[in-house]
Amino acid sequence: MSLLLGQTVPDFTQDSTQGPISFHDWIGDSWCVLFSHPADFTPVCTTELGAVAALKDEWEKRNVKVIALSVDPVNEHNAWVSDIEETQGTGVWYPMLADQDHKVADLYGMIHPDAAANVTVRSVFVIDPDKKLRLSLTYPPATGRNFREILRAIDSLQLTDSHKVATPADWQDGDDVIIVPSLKDEDEIARRFPKGYKAVRPYLRVTPQPNKS
Repeated sequence: MSLLLGQTVPDFTQDSTQGPISFHDWIGDSWCVLFSHPADFTPVCTTELGAVAALKDEWEKRNVKVIALSVDPVNEHNAWVSDIEETQGTGVWYPMLADQDHKVADLYGMIHPDAAANVTVRSVFVIDPDKKLRLSLTYPPATGRNFREILRAIDSLQLTDSHKVATPADWQDGDDVIIVPSLKDEDEIARRFPKGYKAVRPYLRVTPQPNKS
């Protein structure tokens, strides 16, 4: 199955290191990052799970729940958690789904045709509180994911959901943003962006981030 941005993500119930999880209910009113791994006890993913755990305050600040997945069973996940905590110096406080029957992997297209049948690719799915897919990424096995980039993208998604702006290349929270081209009414622009804007081109209007003082 190929998931498209804006679609409602599939619901499922699956076992995890924190007991059975009914996915949509578990997300609740939060944002969610679901990220998959080829297998337990793999080196790159060990560092990734530690990196995600170390960012606990950052996920919570953005109302984001995180959840990992591989096709290994819960008992192997629990053994791996001990390795992660020892080698990465942080507790794994979020659940890890055990997808032995490939139910979730098949629903979310995590097993590619040229990969081994029991190896999930290293995907990331960012899901909003309406259970809509807002961003997806797939990485090759040897390249570790940058979860601060995932946080940056979530900052952009949350900002652009609440204001009529877009974020430019390499934007970081607090940087200037772009007024969306569809906003034409100058009175509305003045009301929404009281700090004013710079028109680099008629279609490229730069303004200070509106939710920052």
